[in-house]
Amino acid sequence: MSHPGVGALRRLVVAPTVITLTVLLWVTLPAWLLVAAALAPVLPGRWRALRLLWLVVVYLSFETLLLVVLLGLWLASGFGWRIRSPYFAGIHYDLVQGTLIVFFREARRVLALHIRTDGPHPTRHPDGPVLVMCRHAGPGDSFILMYALLHWYHREPRVVLRNTLAWDPAIDVILNRIPARFISPNPAAGEDLESQIAALATGLDDNDAFVIFPEGGNFTPERRDRGIARLRKLGLERMAVRAEEMIHVLAPRPGGVLAALEAAPDADVLMVAHTGLDHLVTVSDLWRELPMDKQITMRWWQVSRAEIPEDREERIEWLYGWWEQIDKWIEANRPPDGP
Repeated sequence: MSHPGVGALRRLVVAPTVITLTVLLWVTLPAWLLVAAALAPVLPGRWRALRLLWLVVVYLSFETLLLVVLLGLWLASGFGWRIRSPYFAGIHYDLVQGTLIVFFREARRVLALHIRTDGPHPTRHPDGPVLVMCRHAGPGDSFILMYALLHWYHREPRVVLRNTLAWDPAIDVILNRIPARFISPNPAAGEDLESQIAALATGLDDNDAFVIFPEGGNFTPERRDRGIARLRKLGLERMAVRAEEMIHVLAPRPGGVLAALEAAPDADVLMVAHTGLDHLVTVSDLWRELPMDKQITMRWWQVSRAEIPEDREERIEWLYGWWEQIDKWIEANRPPDGP
């Protein structure tokens, strides 16, 4: 986690910049529309430039509106005095849910995306708190997961995210007001990430969902290779061999998962896999695929607490076993890569 002073300085710089860019974009929007329309016959695909421009406009507009509303909530809470109270936390969750609903409807329309889910139906999800462990791959998968948990499963997520997402000012402000943690997958010496994760997973309510991405980062072939090399460097040859046999996922890092399981001893687990956008790694991949015309398939598995072993080493084996199952599911369900 970054120093609080650094975070405050970052918000004072980035948030006004985003608002200024949004205003400038709307003022000059007619000119941008003309440029995008003129490029349409030149660039391959169906109105790629216009689709991308509209998504940027929508995203920046939501970002600016959220920042204004968040400022209003800060004032209404007594200049931040009650901003982390349960009442205002509920307002922030509702705000995030409403924003994601509207944004995803627009994104699905513009990008021609479809989301299909397999597994426990939202009306039959487990009672009580849950620990959600999700693979990490493709653009925006964490936002899709948040959308599903809030809108379909009616949960209030407590999420562990990479610290780079704190550069988005709205995400930064919201996740510093509700239970969440920004962490670095490669912590500095003396930084105890497991204690931070355990603290976040402690005291979950019946409608809470603790969310963690055990791989620690978005899947890329390079990260997969580095993860295998890291296991070998640590002398974990058997785990390295198992990681080599998993083609579509990174080797899970068990520390955070073990800390969450210890901190929430009564919580069931939801394992989540998805496929459809995982082959989009670079900016050129995203540009080539516009409009995407893709189906994102999400698979949910409910794991009761009784199925989870108590011993630390057995829990690591259990986690690797699930990641091997997820890898096989991805292989069986992933669409063919685009040209």
